[in-house]
Amino acid sequence: MENMVKTSVQSSLSEFYKGKNVFVTGHSGFKGSWLCMILKMFGANVTGYSLEPQTEPNLFNIANIEKNINSVIGDIRDLSKLEVAFEKAKPEIVFHLAAQPLVRESYKNPVYTYETNVLGTVNILECIRNSKSVKSFLNVTTDKVYKNNEWEWGYRENEPLDGFDPYSNSKSCSELVTHSYKSSFFADGRVTISTARAGNVIGGGDFSQDRIIPDCVRAVKSHEEIVVRNPLSTRPYQHVLDPLFAYLMIAQKQHENKNFAGYYNIGPDNCDCLTTEGLVNLFCEKWVQGASWVHKGDNGPHEANFLKLDCSKLKSKFNWKPTWHIEKAIEKTVEWTKAYFDNENIELLMQDQISEFMQKFLKN
Repeated sequence: MENMVKTSVQSSLSEFYKGKNVFVTGHSGFKGSWLCMILKMFGANVTGYSLEPQTEPNLFNIANIEKNINSVIGDIRDLSKLEVAFEKAKPEIVFHLAAQPLVRESYKNPVYTYETNVLGTVNILECIRNSKSVKSFLNVTTDKVYKNNEWEWGYRENEPLDGFDPYSNSKSCSELVTHSYKSSFFADGRVTISTARAGNVIGGGDFSQDRIIPDCVRAVKSHEEIVVRNPLSTRPYQHVLDPLFAYLMIAQKQHENKNFAGYYNIGPDNCDCLTTEGLVNLFCEKWVQGASWVHKGDNGPHEANFLKLDCSKLKSKFNWKPTWHIEKAIEKTVEWTKAYFDNENIELLMQDQISEFMQKFLKN
């Protein structure tokens, strides 16, 4: 039965999204841009709602993501503007990615972080509550929603939620808001709802501050040593396409059968849970051209030292497994970055990487 589920998902994923009205919040961000590219390749009618890209340079503009989608620039905290965009789009499927996504930024701007990550979730759920078109909703949160005991085994979906820092805690609150709306307004099953708790993602086009791979890219671009704050911190790393295809799969399957709705961890296998030191060493190995790093602590705010996910639920329910292991993920990130530095066509490169990933995904 599990193999039938997997085969069904793989063979019908692109067919399912073809012609569907899909609403993506946070579409101008790193993950949102990759998701919109996939949906465009699948032939979906995409509406994105987001702030202007938050970095310069940014993937949204580099890859011309705005082409062939309805891109609405707006704040997720602005309910009235969100409602107008939502009503016009009449989406059947909604992916909620809009967030203030950085731990260290959340210490600097906790109010903005909570407003965006908690009130933003309330606002998108309000739009869905008042919609007659939506059938499937996926709220993308994070692996950091769990109360982190710094233990060596992976957290499961039934573990307590209680993020330490404002970012992690606000995402825990987003989970609770989703659960409340699901119980209060969608118990009849007219809209199927899930949350996805993904690990740390890497891939071409991430220019965020205070993330290790973007820090690596900036350093090699400037011919400087890569500065590593916490070399022994352990995280579940995966290429951005792995969770994105899992999001697409969950939204599809719960649309077809409400029994697939739930709360899902999405992360790599244990072999891809690396220390920061291990990840940077791998980046330097793949970059080849003289990349090196140095440890410099900056006495910054608290960040978890050890974090892993148990993805048994997703694997069991969908017969799913990660497609690209960490070495391949770094290879594809380096490939993207070098192509960008050489002014190659990034839109075509991303389409090629998505197609290559899809072929491997179909064989898993």
